Amino acid sequence: MSLTIFYSGRFNPESSLSEMIEEVKDICEVQKWDYYIFESEFPAINFPEGYSDNTYGICFSPPGSETVSLEFLSNGRMSNGQLLHLWGNSENENERQFIYSPFTKTQYAGYEVHALIVEIFRYVSKKYLMDFNMTDEGQYWDTNDMEVLKERFRVYESLIDNFALGLQAMPV
Repeated sequence: MSLTIFYSGRFNPESSLSEMIEEVKDICEVQKWDYYIFESEFPAINFPEGYSDNTYGICFSPPGSETVSLEFLSNGRMSNGQLLHLWGNSENENERQFIYSPFTKTQYAGYEVHALIVEIFRYVSKKYLMDFNMTDEGQYWDTNDMEVLKERFRVYESLIDNFALGLQAMPV
């Protein structure tokens, strides 16, 4: 029940991972956001079918937001270490697909930070990614309209406030 962005895609093998990392790192430093760099070069240009336990790319943490991962497995697909740990060894093929479904909750970061995160994805996806998809509960990805995003934040805040009031009104 928190405003979230869901995303998936693959790294374009004709792009430079280290260049993408440097660009995102520069944005993080300007914004004064914490970041972490994983491996900065893929082991092979032609991505294999399987994947190793290593991850490649960068993640960053805007205030109030969950960590945003621009992180990839050795097969070039977007993921992150947490999803790999949770679902990578599952014997169920449907469950293993969850490793390719990163998401970030931005509810407590505010609409300005949410919009900036979406704009970072918009830029990175055009320059470095293939088959990129985003589902943005704030609807900014699709509309590029800050007023729509503000309204979505207002609706989610109201839902959370009403839920909290409901819990307070319930007898123990």
